[in-house]
Amino acid sequence: MRQQRGSSVDGASSEVSDGARRSAGDRDRFAQRLFTSLPSRYDSLGKLLSLGQDRRWRSAMVDHIVPARPRIMLDVACGPAGVTLELADRTDARIVGLDLTEPMLRQGVANVHRAGRDDRIGLVLGRGQQLPFPDATFDALTFTYLLRYVDDPQQTLGELARVVAPGGVAASLEFFVPPDRFWRFWWWGYTRLVLPIGGWLTGGRGWFTVGRFLGPNISGHYRRYPLPWLIAAWKLAGFEHVGVRLMSLGGGLVMWGTRREDDGAPSSGAEQPSPTSGPTSGATTDATGDR
Repeated sequence: MRQQRGSSVDGASSEVSDGARRSAGDRDRFAQRLFTSLPSRYDSLGKLLSLGQDRRWRSAMVDHIVPARPRIMLDVACGPAGVTLELADRTDARIVGLDLTEPMLRQGVANVHRAGRDDRIGLVLGRGQQLPFPDATFDALTFTYLLRYVDDPQQTLGELARVVAPGGVAASLEFFVPPDRFWRFWWWGYTRLVLPIGGWLTGGRGWFTVGRFLGPNISGHYRRYPLPWLIAAWKLAGFEHVGVRLMSLGGGLVMWGTRREDDGAPSSGAEQPSPTSGPTSGATTDATGDR
């Protein structure tokens, strides 16, 4: 499939652009190696990792975008365009999907073409930490499973906020660690034992590697950046009305917010939020996993 140089927001074609390619750090290269062999089976892997809840989680995230009726939006860490296509199904927006891994985008191009959405979706190769778009380009933005793969989540959130127009909306989806001890015990066993073995049996060495990596990676991320830190980080980046919903007994995390009407930039003396393990006020918890 031909690659097209440069990225075009207005002429949303489904060609993969390498114009947004940047020099990647260690985490970028690791993420590329981790997922390069998985694009054709990525959705199946998502089902395995989420115990079949991934589609419901994605829909819960998109629920916070649809009422805004965006005209043009960005889907960061789009992978093979699963969320991108749902956004196209549920909104009238033109959508740009961006991902770091070229094989994922090539699978996304095929998926977009198969769905007949070439006229409204364009896919671009790039990094969430360094977006190749001007300020305030998009009415809405989504990102999935991104912040665990960047060196500086606060900087990345600021970069994401930069390209959202004032009053625009953003929403994200991520794995989470169940807060209840009982469910956290079973989650730990599933992510440390069942995932690697199930990955090996269903997808070979590539899935085994991802399955073995994800549990410790998720746990380590939230030890360093617990939920109160994330809420504060969204606000510092320039979002207001930040909301949280824990999904499926706490195995998934949906967050959303609105870009402040001012420039959203923190004052020069602003500091990053300090990690804390305190309770989160205002969080909506989907504990039953059946809604």
